[in-house]
Amino acid sequence: MTSVHCVAMCGPLVLTYAVKGADEATGLARLVPHGLYHAARLTSYVVVGLLMGSLGGLLGLGGIRGWVTLAAGVAMVFVGLQMTGRFPALARLIPRTPAFVMRALKRLRSDSRGSSGSRWATPVAFGLVTGLMPCGPLVSAQIAAAGSGSAVGGALAMLGFGLGTMPLMFGFGAVSGILSAPVKRRMMAVSAALVAVLGLVMVDRGLNLVGSPVSASRIVQSLTRPASAAERFERGTDGVVEVPLVVENTEFKPAALEVPAGQPVRLIVDRREDNPCSAQLAVPQAGVLVDLEAFGTTVVDLPPLAEGRYTLTCGMGMMSGEIRAVAGESGFIYGRSGQRSAAARPKTGKDTGYSCACCGGGTQGPSVTGTATVEGSVQRITIDTSTGRYVPDVVVLARGIPAEITFTQASGCLQVVEIPDLGVSADLSAGPVTVSLPALEPGTYGFNCGMRMVFGQIVVK
Repeated sequence: MTSVHCVAMCGPLVLTYAVKGADEATGLARLVPHGLYHAARLTSYVVVGLLMGSLGGLLGLGGIRGWVTLAAGVAMVFVGLQMTGRFPALARLIPRTPAFVMRALKRLRSDSRGSSGSRWATPVAFGLVTGLMPCGPLVSAQIAAAGSGSAVGGALAMLGFGLGTMPLMFGFGAVSGILSAPVKRRMMAVSAALVAVLGLVMVDRGLNLVGSPVSASRIVQSLTRPASAAERFERGTDGVVEVPLVVENTEFKPAALEVPAGQPVRLIVDRREDNPCSAQLAVPQAGVLVDLEAFGTTVVDLPPLAEGRYTLTCGMGMMSGEIRAVAGESGFIYGRSGQRSAAARPKTGKDTGYSCACCGGGTQGPSVTGTATVEGSVQRITIDTSTGRYVPDVVVLARGIPAEITFTQASGCLQVVEIPDLGVSADLSAGPVTVSLPALEPGTYGFNCGMRMVFGQIVVK
């Protein structure tokens, strides 16, 4: 969609240098001016990215990106409407390349008709100017570059933007000479609609980045994704509430969190990808914008939040989530020494069991109790993980008898099982694993997945 907008904004420039530079050539030589234009365009983008990233690092511009993205989205909607030809008055509201720049380019184009050497200077000059075009998506990319806070990060952000828009732009320039006027008109009509839609998407992203309580993505999220259960949270050794959060496939899992209001909260963010869209985590209302380590865990400290709803999004406003700060702690169960104790979990008539919404296929259900079978001098029991939860999730063992607990093969956050109280950790990704336990004294021992999002307990009687 961004490529379509680039064709609409920069297409006339492409046609200007292509008409003479390409039409007078033959064969592959027709593509030379297009290649020069895009090489210069990418160079311009990288230079602008270097400058914006450096500026962002010096001035801390990340906080204004939401408002700029919002303004750029509104401008793109205006561009799309103006492209239809039905709203000519909007042309006055749309920023244009300065007239003196266009006059200079026209002179260069006129002067280049004489020699083949100067002819190639035209697409290069046009490409270098493209990085300064007043284009909505380009401005958004520049703001993202500034938000990276580093010259290298800004350059890479702009380079990625340029490479992503190149295929359609290159194809447009290559075939522009053979398209009929009716086809071009239809392309412009489709482009106008897509540009307007892209503008609305950017408006939604801007609303997320400024922490607006109303945005299309937040409405969809509130209707389709319930808040995570309070039982998943724990309190660290320093007394701070800790909340696990997974970032995968450019989504937050779970997408909605509940935390106690008025207390510091620590997000333990496990980012399982290297997608640029999820490179940062933002909670705009709390003034939080943090870089996330790719394929690693990042600790994000949130200040005490007043009761209410807070936007959880990425640094580009493309991901949608929510943090709900609620009063009181009656629903929050914490364990000792920083470990949440499964035994502390209250039982109700509608017990929801221990399960995880992010472990493919695992729907929440009632807690299941299983008793180990004594076979000679050892007692044995098997725990099934195929449904995305532990079944049974309450294992009853007899005191004074060694035990063997077999966990079936698992993946995702169930891939690793831990029994913290006994110092046990096992990888279930390759197949079933049998955990041997010594004879245990009466008591309750908790076990959980590696992400500490799925829990169970061993009860020794």
